[in-house]
Amino acid sequence: MTTEPTRLADLTATRLTAGYAAGEFSPVEVTSAVLARAEAAQARTNAFVRIDSEEALAAAGESARRWRAGRPAGPVDGVPVTVKDLLLTRGTPTLRGSRTVRAEGAAWDEDAPAVARLRAAGAVFLGKTTTPEFGWKGVTDSPRYGVTGNPYDPGRTSGGSSGGGAAAVALGAGPLALGTDGGGSVRIPASFCGIFALKGTYGRVPLYPASPFGTLSHVGPMTRDAADAALMMDVITGPDWRDWTQLAPETGSFRAALTGPVAGLRVAYSPSLGWDVPVAPEVAAAVRTVVDRLAALGAHVEETDPGIEDPVAAFHTLWFSGAARVVQHLGDAERALLDPGLREICERGARLGALDYLAAVEVRAALGRAMGRFHRTYDLLVTPTEPITAFAAGAEVPAGSGYTRWTGWTPFTYPFNMTQQPAATLPCGVDGAGLPIGAQLIGARHADALVLRVAHALYEAGAAEIPAPPAPATPAGR
Repeated sequence: MTTEPTRLADLTATRLTAGYAAGEFSPVEVTSAVLARAEAAQARTNAFVRIDSEEALAAAGESARRWRAGRPAGPVDGVPVTVKDLLLTRGTPTLRGSRTVRAEGAAWDEDAPAVARLRAAGAVFLGKTTTPEFGWKGVTDSPRYGVTGNPYDPGRTSGGSSGGGAAAVALGAGPLALGTDGGGSVRIPASFCGIFALKGTYGRVPLYPASPFGTLSHVGPMTRDAADAALMMDVITGPDWRDWTQLAPETGSFRAALTGPVAGLRVAYSPSLGWDVPVAPEVAAAVRTVVDRLAALGAHVEETDPGIEDPVAAFHTLWFSGAARVVQHLGDAERALLDPGLREICERGARLGALDYLAAVEVRAALGRAMGRFHRTYDLLVTPTEPITAFAAGAEVPAGSGYTRWTGWTPFTYPFNMTQQPAATLPCGVDGAGLPIGAQLIGARHADALVLRVAHALYEAGAAEIPAPPAPATPAGR
């Protein structure tokens, strides 16, 4: 019995591979359904900078032949995947949302490490997803590709900088998306778009070329649930010689680790990190339900703060310096093409000196030690992912908020890029306008499997169920 095409686009990667193995449907059927959804998602949210229909269907056909022969290339063979337009993808320009990057004259003959691992495992690449220019901010709009809207309300932001990938997953344009996270850049859009995302321990997923934002920038999966993220992590965490900062390979499977217990874990719940963060009441209430569910599952939960100070000034020094490095080679005419906000932080970053940078590194080191000490007592820290839900699209900060930069409204994410800890977001409810709310799960460095295990337990317990976004209308002719 063949599954309805619209239903195929809504299945998880884990369910798709099980269906391929059982002969229920083929990668070609799935890819056709997902491509139709991708076109509809593009019309609704501007999630893509490029959809490669012909290449995707050809890859799906090759995958179908492998499944018929009983020889799939890997655990994601035939699964549709999107890639953020910051990551190199062989045969496809990577233009980084910038009018200063030229498609012509480059070979585009190399994959980023995670992309290469997915390709070797048989994934079907649908196309490249939108990003703000060079991934510099927590919302997704750029001079080159415009604004990416939220799948629940296109007039709201999708978050960023992996907003295109999050919108694509939420609307059924592929169950797996590959994004980058420099200050919350997979968790912010996942929270706003009602999906799951994981930023692993720094170095767990190799990265090349190295980010100009240094060791703040991670690569991570954006998926429909924690099980799919574990599946993806089993693929993309393979070693790559081009990244000298990568960690040693994991000794076990992330998927196998999902079945471990939650009972007995020591969980800290911090509603605001001990800072003066105005968390929306609906957000606070939804995250509290996650904490209560963990307690019901047998975890020892305590409401407490990690005892850290807001490191935003140090983060800005590191982030703005990286931005200045991104555009260092550009002349005046090219700089005039940049997003005005990016141009402003680049100018600020260029005025910083080596001593400023090293002072920020010292703050970062102290923060890392403080969190290391905290995790000697607690296995997991739970916070809101964001204190608010999605605001108007096309703005870096909510109107009337008084914030000047995106870091003002996202205080719960960037500190844990500085500490290089694994952190995930899962949907835990919607506000009165029907916009998703996310809860953030943070583990000690190297505890990626634990974070995924707890998130999976919450999905199994029904704590991550929210209404699906309105289905986008399929374009005529599909």
